[in-house]
Amino acid sequence: MEIIQIVGLGLITTFLALIVKEQKPIFAFLLTVFVGVIIFIFLIDQIHMIITMLQRIAINANINMVYVQTILKIIGIAYIAEFGAQIAKDAGQGAIASKIELAGKVFILVMAIPIITAIIETVIGLLPY
Repeated sequence: MEIIQIVGLGLITTFLALIVKEQKPIFAFLLTVFVGVIIFIFLIDQIHMIITMLQRIAINANINMVYVQTILKIIGIAYIAEFGAQIAKDAGQGAIASKIELAGKVFILVMAIPIITAIIETVIGLLPY
Protein backbone atom coordinates (compact mmCIF):
# COMPACT_ATOMS: atom_id res chain seq x y z
CA MET A 1 0.00 0.00 0.00
CA GLU A 2 3.04 2.25 -0.14
CA ILE A 3 2.10 3.20 -3.69
CA ILE A 4 -1.05 4.86 -2.36
CA GLN A 5 1.08 7.00 -0.04
CA ILE A 6 3.44 7.93 -2.87
CA VAL A 7 0.61 8.77 -5.26
CA GLY A 8 -1.16 10.73 -2.52
CA LEU A 9 1.98 12.70 -1.75
CA GLY A 10 2.48 13.34 -5.46
CA LEU A 11 -1.07 14.54 -6.00
CA ILE A 12 -1.05 16.79 -2.93
CA THR A 13 2.25 18.26 -4.07
CA THR A 14 0.86 18.80 -7.57
CA PHE A 15 -2.13 20.71 -6.24
CA LEU A 16 0.04 22.76 -3.86
CA ALA A 17 2.52 23.53 -6.62
CA LEU A 18 -0.29 24.70 -8.91
CA ILE A 19 -1.59 27.03 -6.21
CA VAL A 20 1.83 28.36 -5.19
CA LYS A 21 3.05 28.68 -8.79
CA GLU A 22 0.81 31.68 -9.44
CA GLN A 23 2.42 33.72 -6.63
CA LYS A 24 5.92 32.26 -6.26
CA PRO A 25 7.01 30.00 -9.16
CA ILE A 26 10.41 29.30 -7.59
CA PHE A 27 8.78 27.91 -4.44
CA ALA A 28 6.53 25.69 -6.54
CA PHE A 29 9.59 24.35 -8.36
CA LEU A 30 11.51 23.78 -5.11
CA LEU A 31 8.48 22.03 -3.61
CA THR A 32 8.30 19.75 -6.64
CA VAL A 33 12.01 18.91 -6.50
CA PHE A 34 11.90 18.33 -2.74
CA VAL A 35 8.96 15.93 -2.98
CA GLY A 36 10.60 14.18 -5.93
CA VAL A 37 13.67 13.54 -3.79
CA ILE A 38 11.48 12.38 -0.88
CA ILE A 39 9.73 9.90 -3.17
CA PHE A 40 13.11 8.67 -4.43
CA ILE A 41 14.32 8.20 -0.84
CA PHE A 42 11.06 6.38 -0.09
CA LEU A 43 11.96 3.87 -2.82
CA ILE A 44 15.53 3.14 -1.71
CA ASP A 45 14.48 0.08 0.34
CA GLN A 46 12.57 -1.34 -2.63
CA ILE A 47 15.52 -0.70 -4.95
CA HIS A 48 17.88 -2.41 -2.49
CA MET A 49 15.56 -5.41 -2.30
CA ILE A 50 15.49 -5.71 -6.11
CA ILE A 51 19.28 -5.49 -6.36
CA THR A 52 19.74 -8.13 -3.68
CA MET A 53 17.26 -10.46 -5.39
CA LEU A 54 18.95 -10.04 -8.79
CA GLN A 55 22.36 -10.73 -7.27
CA ARG A 56 21.04 -13.87 -5.59
CA ILE A 57 19.52 -15.07 -8.88
CA ALA A 58 22.81 -14.39 -10.68
CA ILE A 59 24.79 -16.35 -8.10
CA ASN A 60 22.36 -19.29 -8.34
CA ALA A 61 22.55 -19.20 -12.15
CA ASN A 62 26.36 -19.06 -11.97
CA ILE A 63 26.50 -15.77 -13.91
CA ASN A 64 29.60 -13.62 -13.67
CA MET A 65 28.81 -10.85 -11.17
CA VAL A 66 30.68 -8.28 -13.27
CA TYR A 67 27.92 -8.49 -15.87
CA VAL A 68 25.15 -8.23 -13.29
CA GLN A 69 26.81 -5.23 -11.64
CA THR A 70 27.24 -3.56 -15.02
CA ILE A 71 23.59 -4.10 -15.89
CA LEU A 72 22.52 -2.71 -12.51
CA LYS A 73 24.72 0.35 -13.09
CA ILE A 74 23.15 0.83 -16.52
CA ILE A 75 19.67 0.67 -14.99
CA GLY A 76 20.75 3.16 -12.32
CA ILE A 77 22.10 5.55 -14.93
CA ALA A 78 18.84 5.34 -16.85
CA TYR A 79 16.72 6.12 -13.79
CA ILE A 80 18.96 8.94 -12.58
CA ALA A 81 19.12 10.53 -16.03
CA GLU A 82 15.35 10.30 -16.37
CA PHE A 83 14.86 11.82 -12.90
CA GLY A 84 17.19 14.71 -13.71
CA ALA A 85 15.62 15.28 -17.11
CA GLN A 86 12.14 15.38 -15.61
CA ILE A 87 13.26 17.96 -13.06
CA ALA A 88 14.75 20.07 -15.84
CA LYS A 89 11.52 19.75 -17.85
CA ASP A 90 9.49 20.77 -14.79
CA ALA A 91 11.64 23.88 -14.57
CA GLY A 92 10.86 24.65 -18.20
CA GLN A 93 14.37 23.76 -19.37
CA GLY A 94 13.63 21.33 -22.18
CA ALA A 95 17.04 21.90 -23.81
CA ILE A 96 18.88 20.99 -20.62
CA ALA A 97 16.58 17.98 -20.16
CA SER A 98 17.46 16.67 -23.61
CA LYS A 99 21.19 17.10 -22.85
CA ILE A 100 20.77 15.14 -19.60
CA GLU A 101 19.01 12.38 -21.56
CA LEU A 102 21.81 12.38 -24.15
CA ALA A 103 24.46 12.14 -21.42
CA GLY A 104 22.59 9.22 -19.86
CA LYS A 105 22.48 7.41 -23.20
CA VAL A 106 26.20 7.96 -23.79
CA PHE A 107 27.08 6.69 -20.31
CA ILE A 108 24.85 3.65 -20.84
CA LEU A 109 26.60 2.88 -24.12
CA VAL A 110 30.01 3.22 -22.45
CA MET A 111 28.94 0.87 -19.66
CA ALA A 112 27.51 -1.63 -22.16
CA ILE A 113 30.66 -1.94 -24.29
CA PRO A 114 32.23 -4.74 -22.18
CA ILE A 115 29.01 -6.76 -22.32
CA ILE A 116 28.65 -6.21 -26.07
CA THR A 117 32.29 -7.22 -26.54
CA ALA A 118 31.78 -10.42 -24.53
CA ILE A 119 28.70 -11.31 -26.56
CA ILE A 120 30.51 -10.73 -29.86
CA GLU A 121 33.50 -12.79 -28.70
CA THR A 122 31.18 -15.62 -27.64
CA VAL A 123 29.37 -15.60 -30.99
CA ILE A 124 32.69 -15.53 -32.89
CA GLY A 125 33.91 -18.44 -30.76
CA LEU A 126 30.84 -20.47 -31.73
CA LEU A 127 31.31 -19.91 -35.46
CA PRO A 128 33.28 -22.55 -37.36
CA TYR A 129 36.35 -21.38 -39.24
